Amino acid sequence: MVNKPGVGVHRSSPYSSWPDPLSMIQNSNTHDAVANLPADLPALFARADAAGAMPLLSFFTGAGFLDIGFAEAGFPAVWHNEIMEWFVRGYEFGMSKRPDTLAGTGWIECRESIAATGPNEIFEQAFQGGRAPGPFGIVGGPPCPDFSVGGKNRGQRGERGKLSEVYIDRILELNPAFFLFENVPGLLRTKKHRGFFDKIRSKAQQEYVTDVRILNALDYGVPQDRERVFFVGFERRWFKRKYGVAAMRACDAAASAGEYWFPWDTAREFDGAKAAFRWPATSPFRQTPLKSDGIPEELTVHGCMLGAAGEGLSALPNGKDAFNPYSQKFHEIDEGDDSRKSFKRLHRWRYSPAAAYGNNEVHLHPVEPRRLTVREAMRIQTVPDWYCLPPEMPLSHKFKTIGNGVPVKLARAVALAVRNVLTGGAF
Repeated sequence: MVNKPGVGVHRSSPYSSWPDPLSMIQNSNTHDAVANLPADLPALFARADAAGAMPLLSFFTGAGFLDIGFAEAGFPAVWHNEIMEWFVRGYEFGMSKRPDTLAGTGWIECRESIAATGPNEIFEQAFQGGRAPGPFGIVGGPPCPDFSVGGKNRGQRGERGKLSEVYIDRILELNPAFFLFENVPGLLRTKKHRGFFDKIRSKAQQEYVTDVRILNALDYGVPQDRERVFFVGFERRWFKRKYGVAAMRACDAAASAGEYWFPWDTAREFDGAKAAFRWPATSPFRQTPLKSDGIPEELTVHGCMLGAAGEGLSALPNGKDAFNPYSQKFHEIDEGDDSRKSFKRLHRWRYSPAAAYGNNEVHLHPVEPRRLTVREAMRIQTVPDWYCLPPEMPLSHKFKTIGNGVPVKLARAVALAVRNVLTGGAF
């Protein structure tokens, strides 16, 4: 059943408990989502509320890196949407390994496009009886190639680009207490895409107090130069009850002036890290460059996969998963030379370029004549070591899955900022 926008839509909100995902992993394309739901939804709502958070509906889940970051901050995802088969398999396998302290369902409840899945159907899949026991949030990153500078640049007319507006429509129909929309910087920096973004933001602002900002993962302790757009909104009635009319109007005024009101700096660790330190340039391969004074090791490749951080790394799941073609370039490219589109060699005392491992982009190990392993790529994305991808998953899909995700540490930082607003600490 697909609902027309705004027709027969529940104006309520969600929470849900965490069943054992090991028994739920399936290879079929459908799940009896309602039958698989735990009975005590209010208990999970209470658990999230005690953490100052809310349960989530996760759109465009991918391999779940955004969800993991939010779960670490107390936001359990109770419903997930993903249509790419290998992303589904990666998520379900990876989440089957999660620790007991990390709440959330371990499967993808909806494997259809959100363009073909209406709000009532989503509520039925997410909550028993189709009604949520309490307030919930929505998070997701619509497919970004149509807005990416390195992509096809079709914008809102692209098949994937269209889903950004569908996502906003679903948010307005489902009426969460807050939402998060994540995408590439081209959505704001490219003129024709900015017009489209302004249009969907204007639509969301009818019901939500919003803010938007481009964040660099490096500033949040991720050893990677990766910029992403984060667009957040809080339901106006909820916001007015929490902070009052004057605060709501002040936030609207800030948005109109292009200023920020959302506490983006809640968990930011560095201020402009890319320009704040004396990062090394290049060094001849297989020499031993010195670390410049003042560079935080946690922002370097060395800090996430060499030295003490590299001990036992190859013994971890996916620790030996790597392409093994031979190329003389593996021995010739200087350490830190990431100037070309492909064959970028990382520098041990510098951050990694954006972990984008598709379209023939090859990232080389800083001190060995080879490509990165899957586990090393996950370390750069700050994915916890308990998470792993299935052995039968093709290597190309493993790297694409990793590159598609939001760095977990950045996701957690944004989640903590959301929690700051929910608990009354934003003003």
